Formats: sequence, C-alpha cells, structure tokens
Amino acid sequence: MTDLRSVDLNLLVVFQQIMASRNLSETARQLDMSQPAVSHALRRLRERLNDELFVRTAQGMQPTPLAERLDAPVAEALSALHHVFAAQDDFDPATSARRFRLAMTDVGEIYFMPVLIEHCARHAPGVRLDTVRVAGADLAREMAAGRIDAAVGAFDRVGAGTFQRMLFRQGYATLFRRGHPTAHAEMGLKAFRAERHLIVSRAAPYGQVNQALARAGVGLEDHYSVPHFSAVPYILSVTDLLATVPEKLAASAAPRFDLLQLTPPVRVPQLQTNLYWPRRVQREPANQWLRDMVMDAFVALP
Repeated sequence: MTDLRSVDLNLLVVFQQIMASRNLSETARQLDMSQPAVSHALRRLRERLNDELFVRTAQGMQPTPLAERLDAPVAEALSALHHVFAAQDDFDPATSARRFRLAMTDVGEIYFMPVLIEHCARHAPGVRLDTVRVAGADLAREMAAGRIDAAVGAFDRVGAGTFQRMLFRQGYATLFRRGHPTAHAEMGLKAFRAERHLIVSRAAPYGQVNQALARAGVGLEDHYSVPHFSAVPYILSVTDLLATVPEKLAASAAPRFDLLQLTPPVRVPQLQTNLYWPRRVQREPANQWLRDMVMDAFVALP
C-alpha cells in the first residue's frame, strides 16, 4: 500500500478518531484541532493510501472496506505506543478518576454491577464504570479500537485479539410468584408444559434455554415474551407466569420480589461466564486492576 516511513503518525490519530465519531467536526473537537486541519489530515492520508477511507453520507462519514480493515490494527498500534511512552506505574485506584467501559448484558448488570460499584466506592472512589451493549461478533473490534476496556458475560464468537478467563458456570432456575395456584418445586414436565411461561426472546447469548424449552414441548410462540431479563421479576411478581432464567439472576431476584424457584424439568446446558479483555492492554496497570477486581469478586463464587 505505502511505505510506512511516509506516514505521519498524527494522521493515524486523526483516522482513529474519525472511525470513532464518524464526524469531522466532532473529531476536530476531540483532538482540539480546527476542522480544516482535520480535513487536510484526512486528505493527506487518502493520498498516502490511495483510498477514500471515509465517504460522506446522511448517516455520517462511513468507512470504506480498507478503513474497516485498518481500524483494529491502527487502534492497537496507537495504544501500544501510548503505553510505551506513558508511565506504567502511575495507576492508583485510591486517587484515580479513570472511567472504564464494560460490555455486559442486562442480566450481567443486575448481577455484577452492584458488587463492582460497592468495591469502587470503598477502594477507588473516583473510578467510574460505564456499561455498554455489544454483540459478541463486534466485541473484539470494539475492544481493539479502545472503545471497550473489558467484557463480562457469556459472549459468543468474541474472536481473535482477546484474552479471556472463566469466572464461573451456572445452570438455570424457574421462577414463579409465592402463592401461585399450581406451580410448585416438585412439578414434573407435563405440569411444567401446561403452565403459562414468560419467554426472554432476545436473550443472546442465553438462547439455549429457549431451545431447551422448545425441545421439551413448550411452544415458545404460545407464550408471552419480553426482549430482556430485567423486566422478568417485575412481571412474575404480579402474574401467574413462570420464567426460566440463569441461576444467579434467580437467586438475586427471588428474595427481592418474593418469588419462589424450582429446578426446571428440562435439560439445559450450563452457562459459562467469562471475563474478556483486549490483548493490547494485557500489561496496562489500570486494566490489570480492573481485571483483578472482577476476578477477586466473582471467580469460583457459589
């Protein structure tokens, strides 16, 4: 494509910011540059690479295929250079004001965030945690680009360029309200199928429970559904529905909403929950602290 010696490193910084914002004005603001300077930098990079890189559309500056291919490698290279030149021993959680971005599902937020927030409040009062939703297929790219610091959950197809550590495995439990007229802890498959169920229809990566219910004869199309887990305990507490959810969510929600639980009479594979982080921050002290906090709190917990 081009001789690396002819590429100004500052052009790559501009490239990375345009990829993140898809807007030249926002790029100029983030980099404290004028918009003409950003346009000039983009023009120089286009000439060097002999590609448009970004095409203006109604949805913003859309990357070309070449820009998409360059995104993760450029982000990883710039991050590596940043860590080379930055001090490596200056992260102090007690005084840091670092903001970390964690990819989680809604059920992950319910289970993980209260513990992590409490830990930060006690040991890192200036540190803040933001959660974001990212599909597994996009997770590696987002982490390589520096837009996500780590991910916690049962993500599928994370891809290359990431490390992972298993936190725990869990099964599923079926929740129902106290006082339910027919549900009970010893109910068999026939009675289970006859109940009305609440299905979490977009529960990726937890869709295996829906597959198991369907195989057991629970017709998913015949029941009520919601797209996420967060509404489930609220609905169960005032209806006669059953919902089959990950065990740790069931254990957390049951006492708060006065729900009872039973072991579902269907075979569902156990769910493995992992911690993921990008290769580029493997040795970064701040990210190491973040990972240690998560692992200390959740590895091998019952």
